[in-house]
Amino acid sequence: MSISTSARVQKHRQSLREAGLRPLQIWVPDTRRNGFADECRRQSLLIRDDAADQETCTWLEAVADHDGWQ
Repeated sequence: MSISTSARVQKHRQSLREAGLRPLQIWVPDTRRNGFADECRRQSLLIRDDAADQETCTWLEAVADHDGWQ
């Protein structure tokens, strides 16, 4: 007797809950949307010469873990 897909999913989700996890849905910008790159470029240019942003970028680069990234 085979178990239905919905039953398998329910069992998997229950095991995750028992492990102390909970489901979470996150909405993020659609990078495939027309104009996305243009908007990124526009916002980047707005802060290009911002001293506080430069400081933040310098700090992020200093603390970034690049191991395993290509």
